[in-house]
Amino acid sequence: MSDRLAVLPQYLLPKKAINAFSGLVAGSEMGAITTGIIRRFIRRYDVNMAEAAKSDPASYASFNAFFTRALKDGARPLAQASWVCPVDGAISQFGAIERDQIFQAKGHRYSTTALVGGDATLAAQFENGHFATLYLSPRDYHRIHMPCEGTLTRMIYVPGDLFSVNPATARGVPGLFARNERVVCVFDTARGPLVLVLVGATIVGSMATVWHGVVNPPRRPVVTEWHYQGQGITLAQGAEMGRFLLGSTVVMLWPNTAIRFNPDWTPARPIRLGEKMAD
Repeated sequence: MSDRLAVLPQYLLPKKAINAFSGLVAGSEMGAITTGIIRRFIRRYDVNMAEAAKSDPASYASFNAFFTRALKDGARPLAQASWVCPVDGAISQFGAIERDQIFQAKGHRYSTTALVGGDATLAAQFENGHFATLYLSPRDYHRIHMPCEGTLTRMIYVPGDLFSVNPATARGVPGLFARNERVVCVFDTARGPLVLVLVGATIVGSMATVWHGVVNPPRRPVVTEWHYQGQGITLAQGAEMGRFLLGSTVVMLWPNTAIRFNPDWTPARPIRLGEKMAD
């Protein structure tokens, strides 16, 4: 079966209703029922609880609390690199932006303008630049950290669909990452502007940032912006910047400046927070 046929049922599913229901369940505190759900999830996805700050499943009041669990101190040391990997997960794609086109999968590209919610001026800063798309599976640690020190300037909420973002869907749904609901975070760094996009997906109940809290819900019907210039919101390399409530994808954009990706990186390779991403 082709990937396009495999994802056809996703076009028919009431994805927003599914997300609303899953978010309600994930946020509920149901005692032994919640603990049972967490234990089954750990077994199903082989989650490594030995590295969690709280390793006992019964210590989490809700599934969301478990899913956004903290790691033990020192579990993810930072490499000596200009850019460190911001998440645990797997590499979807990375490389050069061709004019304004980002490679998604064989036969699929999408534009930087579409990704950032239609702001052509913002997107133009990344013409012929670089990108990296990183996929977080259900078993992964789901907090997102800064790849370098950066000062926040803008955040843009972009409404959209809620397709799955797993590799098969990336191969089967055109423009997936510029089509799904997302939160675009814009930073100034010592190496120029950086865009870090949190992409929503089916059963992703919400996305949150450390400076705003939960961004969605509510799921706004229009593009919504927040501006932070002059507020001094600077995050150190490795500092937490946000989190997903259930799995999804992060897309990063760099301008057309010298950047050398880790030579060990290849699509589908597992990655860990803090490892060298680029210099």
